Amino acid sequence: MSGYERRLVEHLLPAVWDVEAAYGIRTPTAPDADMPKGTVDKRAAGTLFAHLADIRQGWKAAPLSLAEKRALFMRFALDWDDLRIAAREGVTDRAIRYRLERGVGKLAAHLNGTNYIDSYDELEAAA
Repeated sequence: MSGYERRLVEHLLPAVWDVEAAYGIRTPTAPDADMPKGTVDKRAAGTLFAHLADIRQGWKAAPLSLAEKRALFMRFALDWDDLRIAAREGVTDRAIRYRLERGVGKLAAHLNGTNYIDSYDELEAAA
């Protein structure tokens, strides 16, 4: 696997708050259940539990703002949509989408051991 991508982080986030959520998470490299049995790539097998441990530790240590943590919690723990979160937080749904986007990005960057780059200005400054 080439690190923690946004999609994988979003896939794993519910398991931060719900230990039983891990039972519904499939390993991205696993074949469909209705596929015939075949050979298994031993290098890619068995990473799910490591990912679950990483996401839980990453949640505690990533440099997330309180607003980002709240938005991520409401989305991935409570399964609320943007409008409901926005009403609860007293902001627009666009602000919530920004908080979610930025929060997932920061968490993925932290898990990958890199700095989160928020804009093209920061990208040019880092180069």
